Amino acid sequence: MSFADSVAHRLRRRDFDRWLNGVASTGYCHNPVRLVGSSSTVHQPTGELLAEYASVDQPDGVAFARCGNRRASRCESCSHEYKGDTWHMIMAGAAGGMKDVPADVATHPMVFLTLTAPSFGAVHSTGLDRRRGECEHGMPRGCRCAHGADDSQRGDAVCSDCYDYAGHVVWQFHAPELWRRFTISLRRELARTLGLTQREASRVVRVQFAKVAEFQRRGIVHFHAIIRLDGVDPVDSFPAPPASVATGQLVAAITAAVRKTRVIAAPYERNGNARELRWGKQFDARPIIRQDGLDGALSDRAVAAYIAKYATKATEDLDSRGEGRDHIRRIKSTVMELARGVNADGPYAQLHRWDGMLGFRGHFSTKSRRYSVTLGSLRGARRAWRLRALLAKAKPNEAAEPDEILVIGSWAYAGMGWLSDGDKALATEAASAAREWRNDRARDRRTTPNERGTS
Repeated sequence: MSFADSVAHRLRRRDFDRWLNGVASTGYCHNPVRLVGSSSTVHQPTGELLAEYASVDQPDGVAFARCGNRRASRCESCSHEYKGDTWHMIMAGAAGGMKDVPADVATHPMVFLTLTAPSFGAVHSTGLDRRRGECEHGMPRGCRCAHGADDSQRGDAVCSDCYDYAGHVVWQFHAPELWRRFTISLRRELARTLGLTQREASRVVRVQFAKVAEFQRRGIVHFHAIIRLDGVDPVDSFPAPPASVATGQLVAAITAAVRKTRVIAAPYERNGNARELRWGKQFDARPIIRQDGLDGALSDRAVAAYIAKYATKATEDLDSRGEGRDHIRRIKSTVMELARGVNADGPYAQLHRWDGMLGFRGHFSTKSRRYSVTLGSLRGARRAWRLRALLAKAKPNEAAEPDEILVIGSWAYAGMGWLSDGDKALATEAASAAREWRNDRARDRRTTPNERGTS
């Protein structure tokens, strides 16, 4: 069946509305999971059957569930949900007053930190590199082109023969460990800044953070993080630190920790030398201010939105034109070369598993345990909301809680994706319409009726 025929066939079916409702139930997922089976929803105290669901009763005999991929390049719908959850998680810890996090956390010392990787060779950039002379390969020692922001060459090595691709990959591979060492060093430096021992400081103040990784155009990660100081209390989950602890002390401790943090990386070749890995010289640590709205560059809301945006990006965003950059291909080939190194049991033997991440093996979004809520708790809240809606419909005159509901199911995996290209196109179009409607609603909430009439 051709593409046009598959679209027409779906549109002409009598169960099209039911199928479209199923599409909506997945959040208009781009590549949903197909399942076969059934489930029953029971009210435990009474044993009453509240609802039944079976895939055989659906238009195509299968049930669809979200793929859950956080990458916008893979599924814009699931990425949008992940980004929203990440925003709530980060926002709750930055501004408070939501998701069971008190508003007082916004008054705690808080810093927006950006950590970058060191240089591994000159790359093409939007700025003008004034270094003179040429390298041994006859190429300029720096970029003298001042590329535009949309230039596909931006981020590529000026001289691929001079660029330290192996060092680039080794640093990227150890970046998660470098961050871990930084958090340890930060606690030491904070204690030193406060004039306390580490044990004394641990009884007075606690470091909390939320961090995301972003790929730079040159194909290496840098980190954005919110770092907050809390007090220590056996009862209160978000106690304020002592009044004597100021944001300036946190900035000073961060600055010292960044400069002192290092990781010794094992050599990647026989008889090679170990490498000392450090953060790049360019890092930024600035206090976050408490401000309503997004108009403040370093307001709590603006920083949360900025960090959440990068939680859904991936390596595909490095090549927006889809042509395949030689620089990125060279990084990937270096990953495979190091994985095939002379030492089969060495630290880089499994490096090939992160080929698609250019050697980065860390999580894109991490947080300390008590920074705020978890992504799991946010998903659990959505599930509880759906159960309450089901209870309200089945038992409108009774007070019941979601904990009283038991869902018994038996499901089997049946595949991935929509059943035809026509179904996929219809689902994609429906998703676009749903996003446009949602964006219009958000815009209307931000504007007055008079402003909407003049736009």
